[in-house]
Amino acid sequence: MPRLELFAETVYMDRGTWAEDLEEVRAPLLRLSFVYPDARQPVAAHDPRASVLVAARGGPRGRPRDLEAEARARTLLESLGAVDVECAPDVGVPPDVEAHYLVRPGGDVHEHCHFSAWALPQLERLGWQVHVAPDYPFRVAPRARFVVDVAEADERPDWFAVELGVAVAGRRISLLPALLGVLDEGSEGDSLRSLARGREQFVLPFDDGLHVAVQRDLFQALLHVVVELYEGAEDAQIDRLLCTAEKAPALVALDEAFTKSEVRHEWNDEVGARELGARLSTRPDGCDGPAELQATLRPYQREGLAWLQHLRASDVGGVLADDMGLGKTLQTIAHLATEKAEGRLADPAIVVAPTSLVGNWKRELAKFAPFLDVLVYHGPQRAKVAGELGGVDVVVTSYPILVRDQELLTDFRWHLAILDEAQTIKNHRSRSHVACKALEAKHRVCLSGTPVENHLGELWALFDFVNPGLLGSEAFFRRWYRTPVERFGDEERLLALHAQVSPFILRRTKQGVAKELPPKTCVLRPVDIEGKQRELYEAIRVAAHAKVRGTIAKKGLAASTIPILDALLKLRQLCCDPRLVKMQAARFVQESAKTRAFFELLERQLPQGRRLLVFSQFTSMLGLLESGCRERGIRTLKLTGQSKNRQGLCDRFEAGEADVFLLSLKAAGTGLNLVSADTVVHFDPWWNPQAQAQATDRAYRIGQTKPVFVYELFVAGSVEERILALQRRKQRLADAILRGELPQGAGLTEEDVDLLLAPLG
Repeated sequence: MPRLELFAETVYMDRGTWAEDLEEVRAPLLRLSFVYPDARQPVAAHDPRASVLVAARGGPRGRPRDLEAEARARTLLESLGAVDVECAPDVGVPPDVEAHYLVRPGGDVHEHCHFSAWALPQLERLGWQVHVAPDYPFRVAPRARFVVDVAEADERPDWFAVELGVAVAGRRISLLPALLGVLDEGSEGDSLRSLARGREQFVLPFDDGLHVAVQRDLFQALLHVVVELYEGAEDAQIDRLLCTAEKAPALVALDEAFTKSEVRHEWNDEVGARELGARLSTRPDGCDGPAELQATLRPYQREGLAWLQHLRASDVGGVLADDMGLGKTLQTIAHLATEKAEGRLADPAIVVAPTSLVGNWKRELAKFAPFLDVLVYHGPQRAKVAGELGGVDVVVTSYPILVRDQELLTDFRWHLAILDEAQTIKNHRSRSHVACKALEAKHRVCLSGTPVENHLGELWALFDFVNPGLLGSEAFFRRWYRTPVERFGDEERLLALHAQVSPFILRRTKQGVAKELPPKTCVLRPVDIEGKQRELYEAIRVAAHAKVRGTIAKKGLAASTIPILDALLKLRQLCCDPRLVKMQAARFVQESAKTRAFFELLERQLPQGRRLLVFSQFTSMLGLLESGCRERGIRTLKLTGQSKNRQGLCDRFEAGEADVFLLSLKAAGTGLNLVSADTVVHFDPWWNPQAQAQATDRAYRIGQTKPVFVYELFVAGSVEERILALQRRKQRLADAILRGELPQGAGLTEEDVDLLLAPLG
């Protein structure tokens, strides 16, 4: 019968080629011997004798050893991770220590404990005698029971406290210190998933060399719940977590992991947090608006209304993040109408929108819910109606007016605060964000087809309004989520963030719900520049690149924003048309390859009966295109930030007064319905792909019946083509948080600057 002794001693690991590279490590060691019937003592595995002394009549006598059986035992032991000390030249065992085998040389605590938890029970079942030293530091507790206590937080009555522990043999300790230690291991760029890769079992320290074994799926679930609930040192003690009620869905995921792993576990939930979490995690079935609503909701809009009602019933806020053109405004009006019909609109609701959309909200409310008493609080005469604010159903105002009249508007108690185009408050330091957050509202909703445009900090800003505290402080969010995800690609932090916000974000795409929409075809149209335009581009680029690199070397990247943007602006303008560049050298270059390509495109499109929306960030470029169209007898309309009657211009285009609508991206990228157009031209690319997508959706939205073609013009090999590459990266960041996918970083680096200012390809 094999006999195995497991103990630990200090050994010397050779980490290099020099003596000073030896490292002292406390490692698990094995002594293997064999017990023969009637033998005076076990025979050591490495004993060279071929026989063993056994008791017999007439005195001890030698009996041949069963060398084949002993060899099978050694082979089995080695298959379980033991290595003969003579076969491990990189490990030095002190000469006074008798040991035959090392356990997983160079392994970590997880691998050493895995041997204790997995290999030893197998050997015992096979009849081996197994003896573990009392002070062995890699022991694994049998029959551990996980215990989760959830109670009201004394410090913050609207929060709850979670204690996560494990009980072994009547003793119980908190698992949080160990789990937070694991998370700290991954905080410098190691994804938590990479920590788990290739391992089926992890261990967490219990007490005095004793560990608790955890299977990989449960281990990741434990890490997820800590990532989601942990609020940083200022909000949590080391043995418990203080959490908002909105974080309750994390407990549901943990309960599911316990059940799936079939481990012993116990819940003590005094406050019903799991039930609340299950309620928040469940998407309700669709519901119809009240009979008075002057609209027939599509199936997905019925689901959106039910979801908004579900949030209101759960006393939480949310972000309706449907694609542009799917009717976020209508769903919100149906929500307001339901609140009115069911008698809950005792206090008025406030809608805050960009200035350009205030009139649109007034029209849509009158169209779909004429029974609501609506007051538009806007314009220079608004003081005359200030006394009526508390006596209506809905107040519509703009972000600038809210900032100017913050003291007045934040003095009211609102039943519901709705932010349209909520990305307006994406900068948490802006006056708009501060003013919106100061609104006293029972329920809060953000409407935004682009909740993440550039980085995850924008998502935090939205949730700081709808569910304050859900994502912790901005500093905590940056350290705990944004830096690991954006800088290090930490997939587990991203998945944890996605799980945290998903109950409070409703996102549907046209492809998913608006099957009746015709196809949309996107065409990237490269343009080659030659001659004097190319020479001027290279001259400006070389000078700008040298200046930018010099500034970065002196002041650093963060302090070099102005010269970087100035250089990029000149190059982008030159790509569009040299006439935009305010430089003496540009006066002698009159040719523009892109302008020429644009009018060639018009010559092909207009005879086919197509009607075009043309977007540019440069209003002066729109002026040049307008002049060119006029020379060619092409009917045009133009809308910029200086236009007085936005809706009137749109109505004229929809009525067929023009074939080409020239639009400023900033002034006309949102809030317009222009479905009579079937072709969209982006004359110049912008950093933010979401802004371009919003502009495209002025034509590609509910009500469009014709196939839509989208042309993106860019100068091949130039800064414009490289902007398109950055766009794709930012799009992946938005997809990451909405779908739980891994982005490849965000933000502008020095490498990005060098790429943007590289020579023409």
